[in-house]
Amino acid sequence: MQQWGWRLVSFVVVFGIWELAGNWPISPAFPSFSDTLLSFVALTADGSFTRAYAETLPPLLTGLAIISIGGVLAGLTMGLSRGAEWLLLPLFVILQTAPLAAVVPIITYIYGIGFAAKVVAVVMLSAPLVVLNCYKGVRHTDPSLLQMTRSFLGTRRQEIQKIVLPQASPIIFAGLRLGVSGGFLGAILAEILITPTGIGDLITYNRSTLEYANMYAAIASTIVLSTASLGLLKKIELKIFGAVAPAVED
Repeated sequence: MQQWGWRLVSFVVVFGIWELAGNWPISPAFPSFSDTLLSFVALTADGSFTRAYAETLPPLLTGLAIISIGGVLAGLTMGLSRGAEWLLLPLFVILQTAPLAAVVPIITYIYGIGFAAKVVAVVMLSAPLVVLNCYKGVRHTDPSLLQMTRSFLGTRRQEIQKIVLPQASPIIFAGLRLGVSGGFLGAILAEILITPTGIGDLITYNRSTLEYANMYAAIASTIVLSTASLGLLKKIELKIFGAVAPAVED
């Protein structure tokens, strides 16, 4: 209960400062919190958010589904095989450091400006986060447990199933949460830089028409949705691993 109290205080402080700064005003392009909240309610009521996310969510969910399966498998393979590590690790390190905006022209040249381009952008931004966390989770498996398994003549399959995966699972879930955050960023960047649709179009349109309260409300909606998604993943993780995951997270 005390933790929720402190969270409430932090929200009050941040939103209070936002309201004061918006009424100062710092800039005509910086609306107050109350104006943004009213715009958020209005865009929700008139269906603007529903229509926007109907365009944004399909490629986002498709990309996250691909990376949740393929990315985890790639990370596990890299962690278990030196050859796969040598072959794939540099690629994902490069993807992690490469600016997506510089790669967008290549994506549009190959995949056009449709659904596939947005899926590729989501995958490219979230893949390194998922794959590298899975890889590190496997690599940081306790060596003494592996030696114990081998001393009892455990098979390679038993070693992976009984030792590696349970040890790496909390870090894998942490990577999936980071991948969801990267996926949201990739989807919105794709809609802003590749094709004007969905929530990205709602942001750029309101910016071009100087409806800054609506623009900030659209940005806030992405924060709310991504936070809710991460909270759901956190609950699933706690349900599966109990008290193990919070210890790793902290």
